[in-house]
Amino acid sequence: MRYITVCLLSVMTVGCGNKYNSFSSDIVEKKSHWSTPQPRTGNLTEKEMDMARIAWKYFENNYQESTGLVNAVNNYPSVTWWDASSYLAGMVSALELGIIEKEEFDHRFLRFVTTLNTLDLFRGELPNKAYNTQTAAKVDYGNQPGEIGYSALDLGRLLIWLYIIKNRYPEYATGIDSALLRWNYCNVVDENGTMFGALLEKDKPVQYLQEGRLGYEEYAAKGFELWGFNTTQAAMPEPYSTINLYGYDIPYDTRDPRKLKAHSYVVTESYVLDGIELGWDLVSDRSAHNKSYSHDWMAEFALQIYRVQEERYKQTGIITARTEHQLAGPPYFVYDTIYTDGFAWNTISENGDFLPQYSAVAVKGAMGMWALWDTEYTDLLFDHISHLYDREKGFYEGIFENGTGLINTFTSNNNGITMEILLYKQQGKLLTYKDNIAPSLWEKALETPFGYEGQCLPRKPTARP
Repeated sequence: MRYITVCLLSVMTVGCGNKYNSFSSDIVEKKSHWSTPQPRTGNLTEKEMDMARIAWKYFENNYQESTGLVNAVNNYPSVTWWDASSYLAGMVSALELGIIEKEEFDHRFLRFVTTLNTLDLFRGELPNKAYNTQTAAKVDYGNQPGEIGYSALDLGRLLIWLYIIKNRYPEYATGIDSALLRWNYCNVVDENGTMFGALLEKDKPVQYLQEGRLGYEEYAAKGFELWGFNTTQAAMPEPYSTINLYGYDIPYDTRDPRKLKAHSYVVTESYVLDGIELGWDLVSDRSAHNKSYSHDWMAEFALQIYRVQEERYKQTGIITARTEHQLAGPPYFVYDTIYTDGFAWNTISENGDFLPQYSAVAVKGAMGMWALWDTEYTDLLFDHISHLYDREKGFYEGIFENGTGLINTFTSNNNGITMEILLYKQQGKLLTYKDNIAPSLWEKALETPFGYEGQCLPRKPTARP
């Protein structure tokens, strides 16, 4: 499962301390010094199709008919909304790649959206961070009954995938909109466009705490923005600075984990997802996939994240594709970073414990770089991880950098992201514009908010998908 950390608001009080104070012009200038690798495009090869089918096997094995949910980790009946979003990504990919028929997609998604419409919400506001996949009951991270709060980051990713599905399959617009109109958004996004998660600890009142760090914060903010919410503050890169690693200026969030009790992780995943799903474009840019990125600083930061991992390999011989990943045993989850807590190539637990033995080449990280940047290095990454599967279970999480073998576990997040990456290679950017959809229930509610006054819906809709 995915572990979430939240922290106190500091955007207004922490200085940027970066050399890109006018980052847009600096990015354009820096771009001229490099030849930017292009993404991979075209129909999947026989091998790539085989990989997609293998990844889908995970979702066949871990599907719960009673709820329409899928286990986040193999044979463990719990899920977060980040992991559930990866299942939605896998399901759409399976249909679009011809692995499943529309009938199966319809059955699976109807069960999922029915559960979403009937979930017991955290304090009647928003979905709890975790649910039991067999019963759809609220649980803690140990899968024990109870509520623990909600994650703005997880919900942002869910909103992206519900929007993509609504856009591609408008027959599900009413079911999706009905579920989202049950939610109360008053505490998740404030008037300045800052995102907040909810944290409930034993014998303490609910805390609403600013959530998100550079990369993840901006990606999740796009999910809320797609549905019309103001995410101005969350969408800004500040406060950030850069550190030079192997000749590349790597952006990192400058909010201090020692003061705020939340780490700032520089990893591959959030930048890959923004590129695959949204094309490194602003949400208002619904153009078809192209190589001109309207969210220019995000595209530039992503390129730096790729380049430094390639350069580490060139200088050390260590094949590198770093992101968060699951483990088969304690602590079960690590953030395998390019930079965090003042140290480069730092692998830590959620609690900040230094765990270099768990550094790994993550399948989803390697696959994401392979799809987004067509280079000799990403060819090497593909060769290194494309065989890391069990045909009956899906793709392993990854392979350890130190040569000790596979991460012997299977997850929804890894297999779902792998599938959407393969779909991206064939189709390009996954969210594009369609102009033949009538106003939906959500849009009508925003235009006529009668009956929804206490839910803090946005006042005006964004451009329809």
